[in-house]
Amino acid sequence: MADAIIKGMHGCSREDSYVVPEDPAVRAKLEWFQDQKLALMMHFGIYSELGICESWPLSDEDAEWGRNEIDWESDPETFRNQYVNLNKSFNPARFRPEVWADVAARNGFRYYILTTKHHDGFCLWDTRYTDYKTTSHDCPFHNHKHADIVKAAFDAFRARGIGIAAYFSKPDWHCPWYWAEGQERPVAWGRNPTYDPKAKPELWEKFVQFTQGQMMELVENYGPLDILWLDGGQVRPDNRGQDIRLSEFMEKARRVTPGLLVADRTVGGPNENYITPEQSVPTAPIRVPWESCVTVGYAFSYRFADRYKTPRQLVHLLIDVVCRGGNLALNIAPQPDGNLPAAAVRSVDGMGDWLRDNGEAIYGTRLADPNEDGITAFTKKGDVHYALVRLPEEEKLTDTLFIPWPHEVNKLTLLGLEAPMKFERTDGGLRVSIPEILRGHTPIAPAFRMEK
Repeated sequence: MADAIIKGMHGCSREDSYVVPEDPAVRAKLEWFQDQKLALMMHFGIYSELGICESWPLSDEDAEWGRNEIDWESDPETFRNQYVNLNKSFNPARFRPEVWADVAARNGFRYYILTTKHHDGFCLWDTRYTDYKTTSHDCPFHNHKHADIVKAAFDAFRARGIGIAAYFSKPDWHCPWYWAEGQERPVAWGRNPTYDPKAKPELWEKFVQFTQGQMMELVENYGPLDILWLDGGQVRPDNRGQDIRLSEFMEKARRVTPGLLVADRTVGGPNENYITPEQSVPTAPIRVPWESCVTVGYAFSYRFADRYKTPRQLVHLLIDVVCRGGNLALNIAPQPDGNLPAAAVRSVDGMGDWLRDNGEAIYGTRLADPNEDGITAFTKKGDVHYALVRLPEEEKLTDTLFIPWPHEVNKLTLLGLEAPMKFERTDGGLRVSIPEILRGHTPIAPAFRMEK
């Protein structure tokens, strides 16, 4: 087994707690999921205006790390009121969903994960359950032709054949029923309700109906969805009785969309159809469906001075994930104006260039045995295996390259050029003759098709 708990910002569920779905349609959808390999994720919301750590600074419980960037206001009540009123200035007038979708399509992203709402409760769709949304009259963006951001984005991505995952926060710190009656603060002082749901079942039931109602809106009105991606693992039955009756909901949702996947993050059990390491990659294979969500920059939400990974770093990250059996959800945070950061797009364009030549070794593959050896990773598709060499930036190709593959190979082809390669079998692997035209170069990751 790989790391028992993958350590990211929130960690992830244990591999040995995974429950294989009973529904054959869900199992079939998981095969589809494991073929996709690469998702574009976007955290976008009112927090983007301030360039801070999503809505986490609202929580006093998370103040030690969540408010590191709140350098203009020391009083948490004043900050909280400033934040809650950001809906009145949210106006990403340069939002063009077709541009977002074009970036994804040309760079090989196969499914799309959008934050329909974060823990602050601000909704990027025209929900009927709250006025705290992009389409309300007190939000200046409500007059924009794409005021319903979720609809515009999902339609644009779906039109390009890209799968759709709706990120949805189970906790809602703006919903009155998540807090005790008479609560003066408009939002949380912690992650959890200020009352015991078992002691106030009628109040908690209002929150359950609110939450299930919003999720069903997304399933019925913004589908077909491929995945319901649920964040906020503190909302779970074994944490003070925070039971939103998710199994009951999923039964109804799958009547609308058979095979719908659900990722009830960090909770485990039958509603976590795949597990989700965050800002981390396991050091060894995980042999159940999984997806690492990792940022192109250093944060999930927009930062005004972000630093972005290079194309080489992104490709090597993708190879790390895929050769260990997972998918990569790569996060780009849109700017407050709705544009995508140019530096982030340049980085994923570089990754996309590599995928156009070498995607055969990524998409639709499964774990190989061995799955990696040093800088060389291996994948397989049926009887065909692939070797992907994660060359360090400073390492140039010479006249030969060693591939530590212990099994029989009769034909070796360099992807991209579709060039047959000369090689000889040596102890423990293949010594490949590199064509003179490639010597002295440092490709990001040369990939080879290996056939018996």
